[in-house]
Amino acid sequence: MINTGTTGMLGVAYWLLAARRYAAVDVGQASAAYSAMNMVSGLTAANILGAVTRFIPQSGRRTSALIRRAYLFSSVASVSVAVLFLVTVSHWGASYAELRGMIPALLFIGCVIVWGVFTLQDGVLTGLRSAVWVPIENGTFGIVKIILLLAFAAALPRTGIEMSWMLPVIVSLPLVNLLIFGRLVPAHEHLTGERRPPTVQQIGRFLAGDYTGALCVLAISNLVPIAVAIHVGPRMNAYFYMAWTIGGVLFLLAVNMATSLTVEGAFEGGALAANCRSALRRTMLLLVPLAAVTALLAPVALGLFGRGYAAYGTPILELLAAATVPKALTEIYLGALRAQSRARLIAVIQIVRCVLTLGLGLALTVTIGMVGAALAVLVSETFMAIMIAPGARRVMFAARPAALSPRTKGEAT
Repeated sequence: MINTGTTGMLGVAYWLLAARRYAAVDVGQASAAYSAMNMVSGLTAANILGAVTRFIPQSGRRTSALIRRAYLFSSVASVSVAVLFLVTVSHWGASYAELRGMIPALLFIGCVIVWGVFTLQDGVLTGLRSAVWVPIENGTFGIVKIILLLAFAAALPRTGIEMSWMLPVIVSLPLVNLLIFGRLVPAHEHLTGERRPPTVQQIGRFLAGDYTGALCVLAISNLVPIAVAIHVGPRMNAYFYMAWTIGGVLFLLAVNMATSLTVEGAFEGGALAANCRSALRRTMLLLVPLAAVTALLAPVALGLFGRGYAAYGTPILELLAAATVPKALTEIYLGALRAQSRARLIAVIQIVRCVLTLGLGLALTVTIGMVGAALAVLVSETFMAIMIAPGARRVMFAARPAALSPRTKGEAT
């Protein structure tokens, strides 16, 4: 949670300085490229985060092998997806024009691989119950990229944003993984050496459902801004993306609490109900006032970026802030379901939410503009919170939630 708040504030500061030091067109193109990179790497790295955090707690002496295979899978698959994206990039609009050509394509592929491993590191650290290192790693990354952003503003006005983002990631990879494999993994393997590592079949069954759900989350977080970028062009996309980024920080608070709930539930299933209630209570105590303050101060906060950001982004940020509260309930419930390995139900919930959000988002963006995308998120998250409320209540007040049914118990073991 500290990591989310720290990186969120540093991220907002980063884009605030970018908006003031770089042209709006360059900001729009850079944010579009970042959305594409995040989507492509997310198709592999972000989508196996659930499996990493779920199975590291019980992987015992095979923890190192599990992490290495996750890195390898992410890298190989990212290249395949990146090539497919680049082959069709000419059809994605003016915001992606700078990705055309051999050299930009190769650089993009390299960035996707590096970003995928960088993304997985947070899940690895959390699964090792060493989440204290996550804010240190990402906080340092946030500070360094701001320094580079300012340094490149005069020398590299066209590519300074992209360079400032990726250079710290490339430098940090060997350092963080030296910590992981040199210190944290040996300690974890010693602590959990008596546990039976998960089988390939167990991981496969979990991924079959959780990966599908993760694809849906990725589609919502990245296809929505990509769709907006295609319809409105670079300048207006910059206005939308700033509001989307700030709203995304609030969303991550709920997501990261759910991730921690999954890890603790995997270590000790009998305490899942109590941990679930505690996670929801703490999340709401933090998110409700934050969402209210964000909505009230949206014009002031976006005004710091510039007049256009406040004029066009304020209603978007207000709607996203309101959507944070119902989203929190859904994410906590999903975190509990991952701890129980109920991958099929996770997939159903995520698919319904994805179809609803993207369908409404595309329709409303065409009819009423950028604000339609944010309105679609609010309507979808509210609908999903209502739908899963009975199931969430059963999990939170169950005496032994890991034993909901014979089939679930068999999957969990």
